[in-house]
Amino acid sequence: MERELWPVLYHELQAAARDFRQKYVRHQPWAVAAVLLWAALHDRPIAWACQPRHWSTTRLRPARLPSQPTLSRRTRATAFGLFLNFLTERLRGGGLPGLALALDGKPLSVGGCSHDPDARSGRAAGHNGRGYKLHAVWALRPMPEAWEVTPLSEHEVNAAERLLGQLGGGGYVLADGNSDAGRLFDRAAECGYQLLAAQRDTNPGQGHRRQSPHRLWCIALLAAPCPFGRELLARRAAVERAFGNATAFAGGLGPLPAWVRRRWRVERWVWAKLAINAARIRYRQGLAA
Repeated sequence: MERELWPVLYHELQAAARDFRQKYVRHQPWAVAAVLLWAALHDRPIAWACQPRHWSTTRLRPARLPSQPTLSRRTRATAFGLFLNFLTERLRGGGLPGLALALDGKPLSVGGCSHDPDARSGRAAGHNGRGYKLHAVWALRPMPEAWEVTPLSEHEVNAAERLLGQLGGGGYVLADGNSDAGRLFDRAAECGYQLLAAQRDTNPGQGHRRQSPHRLWCIALLAAPCPFGRELLARRAAVERAFGNATAFAGGLGPLPAWVRRRWRVERWVWAKLAINAARIRYRQGLAA
């Protein structure tokens, strides 16, 4: 897998490095990101990727590798976060995200004996668990349009409100019944989107409390004789495939390993896995072309 994906990632790192440089540092942000991606690609700890002997299978590597303490300090710096945002835009690619975006979450559980103080208990996929959750808005591009890692205890509506504020343009946001909240419909409308959420009630929109006009429009659109709303909501299955494809290959976003604890480490690890998945998508698109 590394033979196909690593050249794609390294090319993007080098291209981003030409436009993003940091003063007064020994290791540029691209070199720090390279070590992080190399470790995530092989599902190994950061300390493993800081050792030159573990780069013997490739010539595409930084001339000097940072030490593990240096990497741990630099990955929490603001400048490195800016570089990751810059690199994310390159991996996401140009063009428009499309008319319909899909919103969903993926639990990232930790073991019950873990002493991670940032992990919280909450509802996972069909059971109660403990850990974190990845919330993402996906479109037709290799990287999510917006994403965030939160403790598992945080409700999806709260995270979705923040993610909607990061979107640009307009269109439809497709979600499941967990996002069927009036304030989220209003927030989506403020950002230029109409939220379409699956309805779990047998008679939705008939309560005595205030009803969001945008939620009422969603209910009417799904119940209308015209199948447009129902067919559009059915496209939400694409987000399930996006999460599934991001995990169903070697080096993908699987369960959190034992050495990825604390929220900031989980965020960096998840970013690396999403970047690897984006490289895989772009590599396959190149083969198809």
